[in-house]
Amino acid sequence: MLIEQIAEIRRNHPDNLMARYFDAAYFKSLSAADQERLSRMILTGIRNPDSIMGAYALYPDDYERFQPYLDLMIRDYHNIQGDLQQRTDWDCGDEVDLTRIDASLADCSMRVRVGRNLNNFPLPGAMSKTDRVSLENQMVKAFAKLIENPAFGGHYSSLTPGAAQQISQQEYQQLVADHKMFKDMSDDPYLSVARISADWPYGRGMYESADGQFIVWVGEEDHLRIMAMKRGALLNEIFVRLNESLGMLERQGLNFARSATYGYVTSCPTNLGTGMRASLHLALPKMTQNGRDLAALKALVKNLGLSVRGVGGEHTSAGAGGLVDISPRARLQVTEAEICQQLYAGVKALWEKEQQALS
Repeated sequence: MLIEQIAEIRRNHPDNLMARYFDAAYFKSLSAADQERLSRMILTGIRNPDSIMGAYALYPDDYERFQPYLDLMIRDYHNIQGDLQQRTDWDCGDEVDLTRIDASLADCSMRVRVGRNLNNFPLPGAMSKTDRVSLENQMVKAFAKLIENPAFGGHYSSLTPGAAQQISQQEYQQLVADHKMFKDMSDDPYLSVARISADWPYGRGMYESADGQFIVWVGEEDHLRIMAMKRGALLNEIFVRLNESLGMLERQGLNFARSATYGYVTSCPTNLGTGMRASLHLALPKMTQNGRDLAALKALVKNLGLSVRGVGGEHTSAGAGGLVDISPRARLQVTEAEICQQLYAGVKALWEKEQQALS
């Protein structure tokens, strides 16, 4: 039945990578336990045939265990051919200063985030409620060390009923409205089928530093979404802040799951490699018809290796004056430093095209 379902999805939804690369002979060669495990991994792509990837890993070793199948999907999505081995390099070189592009870019909203998972837990799609709360408790201890550190300070806000740090529903909604906290994932059909959103709101929460420029989400699509943000022109500053903060967390005994081939392990194969999304807000009124139309801009930035979103996130419109969110698309087979340089180069190219359109 499963094999027939996937064959039908392949016919009707050719962009679904889970179905495109599913090999019935490979599936039948697996043990019964591995067949059951792989079936759970790809259930979201079966129940949601319009998926692009159509699979979520359940355990840190899934990418090695099911590599003959997953590698084909990963290479297709990330457009990778030949040897694949993820490298890490945070050295962005000389100051990456946006004012070199234009003095008016001295106060951009910049954000860099990475997804991380801990080796000692299943990934979110396979976690029990007990696992989720245990992971949060481990993170609360790590955050306590950050709170004691003058360079961080801040506080932790938990959504777990009965937790010592639990906040009210009103406080939670305010954090969401302020674009600091992630939304309730229960209504997301992809995450719900994958059980990533299960047991809401247990094991969910957010750490925020005293200056509000460093945030860690606990219990979203990955165990941790770790981000640095700042207004300014020096892109390299937030990369340095994030790298130093990751090191601080690791010194609290956190062991991030990593693959020698694919880099940092994430629930969704689309985020493998650096697990990074680096973005900034850029006003492009002419190219977005003053924020009314993103279609032409989306087609253009794809050729530049970028993605564009509205300022409210994915599936939102541009802000006042054509303000949009720009980020490099590459995550895998690219270093953190290269992402920083790609963002700078992308902003430079778009800014020049905007000025040409204005003239």
